[in-house]
Parts: sequence; C-alpha cells; structure tokens
Amino acid sequence: MLMHTALIGELRHEASNTRRILERIPEDQLNWKPHEKSMPLLRLACHIAELPQWVDHIMTGTEFNFATDVFNRINVSSRDELLEIFELTLERAVEFLEKTSDEELNMRWTLRRAELMRFELPRKVAIRNLVMNHIIH
Repeated sequence: MLMHTALIGELRHEASNTRRILERIPEDQLNWKPHEKSMPLLRLACHIAELPQWVDHIMTGTEFNFATDVFNRINVSSRDELLEIFELTLERAVEFLEKTSDEELNMRWTLRRAELMRFELPRKVAIRNLVMNHIIH
C-alpha cells in the first residue's frame, strides 16, 4: 500500500471521530472556558478544525517558521460554520495527499520559531504528529 493511501485512510478515520465531537458543541456554550487561563470552547474547536491545514504547509515547503511564516487561523461564530471549515480543510488535506509520492512523504520537514528548531521529521511523521495526533489529544 502506498503511504499516502494509508495516511488518507487514517486521516479520514480520525476525522469521523472529530466530526462527531464538533457536532456536539453546544451553541449556547461557545464562550465557556474549561479553565480561566484556557481559550474559549469555540476557539479550541476552531483550532481542531484548522489542523488539517498543516498538510498544505508540510507538503509545500521544507519548513515552517512561526517567526516569519503565516498560519491562517480560522474564526467562526457558529457550530455550522465550524463544521463547514473542518470539511473544507479536511478535503484539501486529502487532495494534497492524493497527489503525493512516497518519496515526497519521506523528505525531511522542519518546524521552528526563529532559530529555535522544534523538530525535524520526515513529512509523513510530521503529518501524523501535527495533524492526527494533535487532533486526538
């Protein structure tokens, strides 16, 4: 089996679980915070919905630098908008992966903030780490 096929299957499986959680976010509790230092529920949910965007960043470059590169955070005002964005980011991630070779997935990719390197991993591992594992936790 090609690696991109396995990653797509894993991503779609995790997306089905994530979708069920996002669908259950109570509309009347979007500003609720699990802790006073936490982000509001809607911001946390937006973070989950935007995670598939990392596939684009990982597959179109060799690194992402938080000091210089732009990550477009999503902002929505309702659960329906949130679900719509999640579906769009998920499908775009799948489209990127469908066009990807095993060779490209084995290439190294770096995440950094200025000169501080967070990690350098093969793209396939970075996708699992930044997208799938991040969504799960």
